[in-house]
Amino acid sequence: MRLGTKATSAMKPGTKLKSAACDTEVMVIRCGEGAIECGGAAMGEAKPEAVGTPSADFAAGTLMGKRYVDAAGTFELLCVKPGKGSLSVDGVALQVKDAKPLPASD
Repeated sequence: MRLGTKATSAMKPGTKLKSAACDTEVMVIRCGEGAIECGGAAMGEAKPEAVGTPSADFAAGTLMGKRYVDAAGTFELLCVKPGKGSLSVDGVALQVKDAKPLPASD
């Protein structure tokens, strides 16, 4: 995939994506229909030549090791490198996935 093309549903789990708006890098865990974006700009597999600035609406940042999901649960991304941009799909922000509680030990 070339820089400037949108990351769409043609992706498969394990694909690494890089942001054109900040230093964020993610790994696709689950992918549905839509374009994956960070900082308001489309993400791609190729490292951008120059990193831009995240849009003010998508500048909440990403946290390393956190999983990000959409409301329907069709998208799941693992942040492998944090940055200043927020993750979204077709302009809809993704949320940090809640951790599953461990079973109680007896």
